[in-house]
Amino acid sequence: MKVTRATFNDVMVPNYNPAKMVPVKGEGSRVWDQDGTEYVDFAGGIAVNCLGHCHPAMVNALTEQGNKLWHLSNVFTNEPAMRLAKKLTDATFAERVYFANSGAEANEAALKLARRWALDNHGAGKDQIVAFAKGFHGRTFFTVTVGGQPAYSEGFGPKPGGIEHVEYNDLAALEAQMSDKTCAVMMEPLQGEGGVISPDLEFVKGVRALCDKYNALLIFDEVQTGFGRTGSLYAYQQLGVTPDILASAKSLGGGFPIGAMLTTAAIAEHLKPGTHGSTYGGNPLACAVAEAVFDVVNTDEVLAGVKAREELFKTKLAEINERYGIFKDIRGKGLLIGAELSDKYEGKARDFLNAGADEGVMVLVAGPSVIRFTPSLIIPEADVLEGLARFEKAIAKLVG
Repeated sequence: MKVTRATFNDVMVPNYNPAKMVPVKGEGSRVWDQDGTEYVDFAGGIAVNCLGHCHPAMVNALTEQGNKLWHLSNVFTNEPAMRLAKKLTDATFAERVYFANSGAEANEAALKLARRWALDNHGAGKDQIVAFAKGFHGRTFFTVTVGGQPAYSEGFGPKPGGIEHVEYNDLAALEAQMSDKTCAVMMEPLQGEGGVISPDLEFVKGVRALCDKYNALLIFDEVQTGFGRTGSLYAYQQLGVTPDILASAKSLGGGFPIGAMLTTAAIAEHLKPGTHGSTYGGNPLACAVAEAVFDVVNTDEVLAGVKAREELFKTKLAEINERYGIFKDIRGKGLLIGAELSDKYEGKARDFLNAGADEGVMVLVAGPSVIRFTPSLIIPEADVLEGLARFEKAIAKLVG
């Protein structure tokens, strides 16, 4: 059956507006469309394809597991899930893991666990969740309400209650909102969708201290920052602050859908049998692939390479900016980089995304005025240079 971009409009729900080209093949950090046009991939499936496209370790893991066992449901456990959970707990603060299929589901589990923990330990009055403006935690109704971007949660009827928002990096505002009714604070240790906003170190430490003061749980949404994206396995490991619950997804499966909630044994006890679940969570295929990704990513070579690539990206973007003056800020950590457009080009990030695609490079946006780069963690230096050369051509055509 021949399909084209026009087919999308005929058969798909219109909640997406995909690019005019249709990718059909990927290898490493390069992608080809139906016409054979090649692109350098700086988007990485929105910070997902941490080993690029069709990495041999992932292909081998999927092929091997695909010839063994595909699905059981959680009436049973399976070896890949237990191996992956053991590796995650050995490498982090966590002692227990819950597997899901996406970041939204991992965050949903984290929020439900926090509410159940508070109910069991403190009673029904301790149910407030505090989160941050411009935050993003997924598209379930609970997570999208906790996320601090009202445009994503409005228009669907009454929202879940007991949720408050304050400005990111504003510790005084957070303290004013918290009380003994607060059961959890949820935050990204670097806001992704909200514009690639890094937290002040003292702010993060202050959030932890306030959670301790009010006996509230600290939930880190590391769906985008986790699994090597910032140059450590998880971003919290560079901040000197340990959360009580952590959500992981995106890079966790390197492109195969999987999410995970990590926490301590004492907190995990409050999700007793029957309180939460997932048909596909902990699927053997997903966990086998994620284990292979883990074994590649959680190495000194790859994590140090992320930091080296960060420097290369930022240096070259600064050089481009010297020539065209289009950015007011180049920021982020590891390979989660945001370039904020100057006032002259405010609101036009998508124009640059589209122009980049026309020149053979795939980038992202993070809000209307920030161009986001989330490539493979192992993208070759030559591909970085080629992709940025193409992006500069796009800039030159847009701004003259």
